[in-house]
Amino acid sequence: MSRTVYVNGDYLPEGEAKISIFDRGFLMADGVYEVTTVIEGKLIDFDGHFVRLQRSLDELGIDNPMDRDTWLEVHRQLVTQNAVDQGMIYLQVTRGAPGDRDFVFPDPETTKPTVVLFTQSNPALVDSPKARKGIKVVTIDDLRWGRRDIKTVQLLYPSMGKMIAIKQGADDAWMVQDGEVTEGTSNNAYIIKDGRIITRALSNDILHGITRAAVLRFAQEAQMPVEERSFTVEEAMQADEAFVTSASTFVMPVVEIDGAALGAGVPGPLALRLREIYIDESRKAAI
Repeated sequence: MSRTVYVNGDYLPEGEAKISIFDRGFLMADGVYEVTTVIEGKLIDFDGHFVRLQRSLDELGIDNPMDRDTWLEVHRQLVTQNAVDQGMIYLQVTRGAPGDRDFVFPDPETTKPTVVLFTQSNPALVDSPKARKGIKVVTIDDLRWGRRDIKTVQLLYPSMGKMIAIKQGADDAWMVQDGEVTEGTSNNAYIIKDGRIITRALSNDILHGITRAAVLRFAQEAQMPVEERSFTVEEAMQADEAFVTSASTFVMPVVEIDGAALGAGVPGPLALRLREIYIDESRKAAI
């Protein structure tokens, strides 16, 4: 069954959706994106994703093509039309298609942003086999540009990082700069030592994760100590537990780093408890 997608104001069968070959998202990676989780047909942290979308657009000087309520209506329409119970909604906004290729930004009065949204169903999102088993990560040099806080569509190196990990028999990669872990290829990274949750502080070096913010808030409410600071690869390998967070994985335990098992090599109790709390609280707040 074909999905219904959204392109520049129209709901279309995915096979009929088209954008220009001159779109700057295609030619220049000149665009931003967001991914919002759907659980039981409802949206998780929609407002957080909307606020970050606005920030990313502002940082690139792209006009937001819709207000908050219109974005919400499009998301809900796609959930309904595609009967999504568990999954994600991907949105992408580019600077548009000026009709030719040029490094100079087009006039926003004559070139409007391109807007694309589509759904991805995942019935195993909540009851994830990977979460029960934990994932293995390897470390790689962080070779991305310096504005990782903007959620742009420049995802080639993170994609390469995932492939490096897979070739080494792992599930994902943690990127490292000056000996310290920045983040995963598509997630924020954490370690746990002596009951303390440690994760890199917000800056231009990492994405300001919406799931990250929620998980840290829930952790503090549950009286779990949190330290927002950098940690080294060596420190991570000596940790009691580790995990990553993202909209598509929630809280995902990490059980191995560069071939070395963490603890007993199985998901740790604090990471599993945080996943449980996150899912329960997100269900309550979903819209």
